[in-house]
Amino acid sequence: MKTIIIYHSQTGFTKRYAQWIAEASGADCFELSAARKKDLDAYDTIVYGGWACAGGISKLSWFKSNIDRWAGKKLIAFCVGASPIENPEIGTALRQNFTESEWEKVNVFYCPGGFNYEKMSAPSKLMMKMFIKALKAKKDKTETEQEMINMISHSYDISDRKYIEPILESISGR
Repeated sequence: MKTIIIYHSQTGFTKRYAQWIAEASGADCFELSAARKKDLDAYDTIVYGGWACAGGISKLSWFKSNIDRWAGKKLIAFCVGASPIENPEIGTALRQNFTESEWEKVNVFYCPGGFNYEKMSAPSKLMMKMFIKALKAKKDKTETEQEMINMISHSYDISDRKYIEPILESISGR
C-alpha cells in the first residue's frame, strides 16, 4: 500500500507530525505546494495535515475539493493545534470542518502542537495579541479562560510522537 503525507505548516508543528508519520509508516511526505504538482493516482492512502486556526484547518479546502476524485482511496486528515488533546471542544471543531458525507469518507485526527511566536506570521501574531488582550480585558473570566491566557501568552511545545499512533493505525488498517 503506497501512502503520501501532505501537510501545510506555519510554524513547524504540523511539518514535524507529518515527518513523524511518514517515518513511522514509510510514506512519502510533501509540503502542500509540492504535492499539488504530483500525480496522486499511484497512492492508495492520502493523508493531509493542516494547522488549526479559530476552529478551522489550514488549506483544508484543497483536500476537500479532491475527496470525490479520490474515491476508493483511504483518506485521512489530521489537524495540529495549540490545545491539549483533552480539550472537549476539539471534537466539535474537527467535525465542523466537514460535511456529513465528507466525514463518512475521511478519518480525522487531532494532534496537540503548541505555539511558536518566533515563527508565526505577522498577521497571526497580531491576531493572537488581540485575542489575548480581549480575554484579559474580560470581566469574570472562567478558570478555563484564565488557563488559556496563561498558556497562549508565550511559546510552548506539547507535541509528542505518541499522538500519531491512532493515525498510524488508520493507515495500516489495524
